[in-house]
Amino acid sequence: MFSTKAYAMGQAAAGGEAGPMGMIGSLAPIFLIILVFYFLMIRPQQKQARRRRDMLSAIKKDDAILTSSGMYGRILEVDGDNLLVDLGEFKACMVRSAISTVLPAGQKLPLPMRGKSGKKKEARIVEEDDSDA
Repeated sequence: MFSTKAYAMGQAAAGGEAGPMGMIGSLAPIFLIILVFYFLMIRPQQKQARRRRDMLSAIKKDDAILTSSGMYGRILEVDGDNLLVDLGEFKACMVRSAISTVLPAGQKLPLPMRGKSGKKKEARIVEEDDSDA
């Protein structure tokens, strides 16, 4: 057991992998792993975040959009981070971050749902009386 430690110490003292060049050589694989990790994971994510930020900052009136909840709409008004969006049957106020995609110019929005008779469906709120009279 003592002879292996002495042998290892003897190799280092004799000039094998000792000094600053030996340290750089042993740290090179770590630097290589960090470099590969940056180019394969971190940099593409930063590019994607930059494209999304640019898309959201370029939103203007009359743009066709797809919200993150899956609803298609058209921008009616822009007020800072707040947007008034026409969703077909109704209008909604939402923040810019709720926009998933700005659709290409000229792309038509899907038609609103229609009933079997061809007329638009109307949303109705029915209130029930919970009293046990």
